[in-house]
Amino acid sequence: MNCFMCKGVIEDKLSTFMVDIENCIVIVKNVPSKVCSQCEETFYSDEVMGQLEQIVNSLRDALTEIAVVNYHESVA
Repeated sequence: MNCFMCKGVIEDKLSTFMVDIENCIVIVKNVPSKVCSQCEETFYSDEVMGQLEQIVNSLRDALTEIAVVNYHESVA
């Protein structure tokens, strides 16, 4: 599979996903992803994106400014 952006080679890797929502920055570590070896563009499967959405929604009302979670611990 080649990157949509630069046509580089896509590799399976674990990455870090970060999103800034209203009152909290959510960082999810060790996310299964596809990463371009050339431009480092990161792609997620539909299943992984669904899990990330659930993780972020569960932390939306967190009483902290920064939440760091491990993907595999959050999915289990």
